Amino acid sequence: MDSPAQRRLKSIQSHILSSTTTDQSDLQANLTSSSQFVHRQQYSVCLPEKLQTGKWNVYRSARSPMKIVTRFHDHPEIETLHDNFVHAVKTFGDYKYLGTRVQADGMIGEYTWMTYGEAGAAREAIGSALRFHGLQKGACIGLYFINRPEWLIVDHACTAYSYISVPLYDTLGPDAVKYVVNHADVQAIFCVPETLNTLLSFISEIPSVRLIVVVGGVDEHLPSLPLASGVKLISYTKLFSEGRISLQPFIPPKPEDVATICYTSGTTGTPKGVVLTHNNLISSVAGFCMAIKFNPADIYISYLPLAHIYERSNQIVSVYYGVAVGFYQGDNLKLLDDLSALRPTIFCSVPRLYNRIYDGIINAVKSSGVLKERLFRAAYNSKKQALMSGRNPSPMWDRLVFNKIKEKLGGRVRFMGSGASPLSPDVMDFLRVCFGCQVLEGYGMTETSCVISSVDQGDNLSGHVGSPNPACEIKLVDVPEMNYTSEDQPHPRGEICVRGPTIFQGYYKAEVQMREVIDDDGWLHTGDIGLWLPGGRLKIIDRKKNIFKLAQGEYIAPEKVENVYTKCRFVSQCFIYGDSFNSSLVAVVAVEPDVLRDWAVSEGIKYDDLGQLCNDPRARAAVLADMDLVGKEAQLRGFEFAKAVTLVPEPFTMENGLLTPTFKVKRPQAKEYFAKAISNMYAALSASDPKPPKL
Repeated sequence: MDSPAQRRLKSIQSHILSSTTTDQSDLQANLTSSSQFVHRQQYSVCLPEKLQTGKWNVYRSARSPMKIVTRFHDHPEIETLHDNFVHAVKTFGDYKYLGTRVQADGMIGEYTWMTYGEAGAAREAIGSALRFHGLQKGACIGLYFINRPEWLIVDHACTAYSYISVPLYDTLGPDAVKYVVNHADVQAIFCVPETLNTLLSFISEIPSVRLIVVVGGVDEHLPSLPLASGVKLISYTKLFSEGRISLQPFIPPKPEDVATICYTSGTTGTPKGVVLTHNNLISSVAGFCMAIKFNPADIYISYLPLAHIYERSNQIVSVYYGVAVGFYQGDNLKLLDDLSALRPTIFCSVPRLYNRIYDGIINAVKSSGVLKERLFRAAYNSKKQALMSGRNPSPMWDRLVFNKIKEKLGGRVRFMGSGASPLSPDVMDFLRVCFGCQVLEGYGMTETSCVISSVDQGDNLSGHVGSPNPACEIKLVDVPEMNYTSEDQPHPRGEICVRGPTIFQGYYKAEVQMREVIDDDGWLHTGDIGLWLPGGRLKIIDRKKNIFKLAQGEYIAPEKVENVYTKCRFVSQCFIYGDSFNSSLVAVVAVEPDVLRDWAVSEGIKYDDLGQLCNDPRARAAVLADMDLVGKEAQLRGFEFAKAVTLVPEPFTMENGLLTPTFKVKRPQAKEYFAKAISNMYAALSASDPKPPKL
């Protein structure tokens, strides 16, 4: 007679197999799979967390409901990043791979390309040279420069010879770079002349470093280091030559070997090293590739920081499909020029840039005159209605309106990706209509090897982050202090937790911190609050971390409020503050300069500079009024509205210490930086409150 667990397993199989053709044997191999099964859904399915007992509340992708994906469906033999690149060199050897506009003399020209085969030979030379200089398997190699072909060559060399890559954000301050180098015991660092100067400023304080390689440097111009330093300083060109004349056999890694340690900058404290194996990264990308297909005719522009898991993941996908990767020239202000020259077919970005594209086009339309604005509105509404109803929109609208907008990104983009933070539904719909291509929003984090979930192709509903990556499973855990539970109706709500082969191995040399985020059952607690929409689609609605309590006992998730206020036309960036000593929120807003100036002109307000305009009470009142309107549209609760605002002309940046490299506000630093403004706002609010009558 079957046991209760076996009977339950058969019940689950019959439910799922009634609407899918997946092989039953796959489920048999996952007897402890988690998830609650309600009914077959379009984008994800629900399974029991435990077969014997427990709630039915864990979701898996409908693409692979019975088996968590760990390998590429078409190439299961690819188990490591090295295998992935070997496959690419063998399959796409003569195809374009790495392109750059920056010439040897530093001038900017047309894109020139290195093939996959040539890149394969270069990675063999660099890896062999590192062996020549005595670096053994498992050594940590630092990469301290922005995106360019050599970054990926070095990374491929690391995977081929079982080294561990340690990306260093070029925007990190010297103290953070020094900390990471020492914490990871980095033995060799690849840098550029600009970052070399930073390294030399504390060369005596990084004793593990034995070799510094300068990309773009000339040996005759490199400084001499004292012999006592024990550090060899060499140009990339010379290192390449050394390796090419003394090629060494590959030292292929195993799937369980560490591939990289990605240090997350964090909003507080020192950076944490996220340890990711080859299996972690291959599993994540293999799952993601079930949803998207690229080919060797595609061209991707690389400008997002390679030190960030988002761009690293994009590069692994590109290698698998043989995509050509063109690099920007290194200046974000010249990105549009690079896009025009490269004309990519794949464009990935973050909401911050997409919001700027949206604002720029909307402002241009509003200033183009009544007739052109009416034409745009008619074209936009007609095309959006067609797309939402599954019909092909009239090509007339593209010819009349949207082809000019498409040219902003080169005119050939067929796929747009968004990650790092939530993209507003308005902007998502706008991109789909104006660029006429697939727009995929994903959700992930470094600790999950990037993708946790992504929007499925053909899903036209905006305002969510899609279904689970087939390489992981997701459940929501109750957060009673915020009144979120998995029993909530009509949608289950709670903290998003993730489990599967994509989950990181831990924080390097910080087991205590790892245990704070991974529970005994292997679930990673993300700190994000989500809900399940119909069809098994995940929507992020709040943030558990960074919550604080106001004086009256109400909990506030400031990032949620900030995301609402950044939709205000005056607001470029926003920092929301509150504490348990005050009953209301206050805001510091980095303004959109052009919008505020235009408003001042329309109001007839005279000013000498933007700083003076920001201090004008009339400007503060206008911005706060607009923020109130946006807040009401977003249905913020009364205590979530900012009651006072300070306007600042300077943006929050990494340079002034207010942003992480992933553009998240560093809350403790922002609190200290704007302490006087915060104090002044609360003092003004206190003075304006009606005093109780004396008894």
